[in-house]
Amino acid sequence: QVELVESGGGLVQPGGSLRLSCAASRSIFSINAMGWYRQAPGKQRELVATLISGSETNYSDSVKGRFTIERDNAKNTEYFQNTVDLLMNSLKPEDTAVYYCFARLGENHYWGQGTQVTVSS
Repeated sequence: QVELVESGGGLVQPGGSLRLSCAASRSIFSINAMGWYRQAPGKQRELVATLISGSETNYSDSVKGRFTIERDNAKNTEYFQNTVDLLMNSLKPEDTAVYYCFARLGENHYWGQGTQVTVSS
C-alpha cells in the first residue's frame, strides 16, 4: 500500500510555470509507476506524465515538451527517495484541471487528493 500527498498548484497566467509535488509513503523505486492524471470539468481524465520504476518517463502528446516529471532531489535524500515533481512550463488555459498524483503498485492504483491548476489571465 502507498499513501500520496500532493502540494503545489494554484492560479497562473498563460505562459507561466507551476510545480506540483507528490510525496509517497514509500520509496519511489519500490513503486512500479508514479505520475499525474488531470481532469477538467466535463472532460475525461487524461494521463499526463508517468515515471516508471523511478527513471523512465512518458508524456501525453498534449504536454510533451512543456511538462517534465522528475524526482525531487531537493526533498529526496540519498537513502530515501519518495517525492516526484511535475514541472509545468508554458502553461495554457487548456491545462486548467484538477491534477491527481497516482502510484501503481502491482495491480493496484493509489491516488493523491488532487490539486487545482488554473491557467487564466
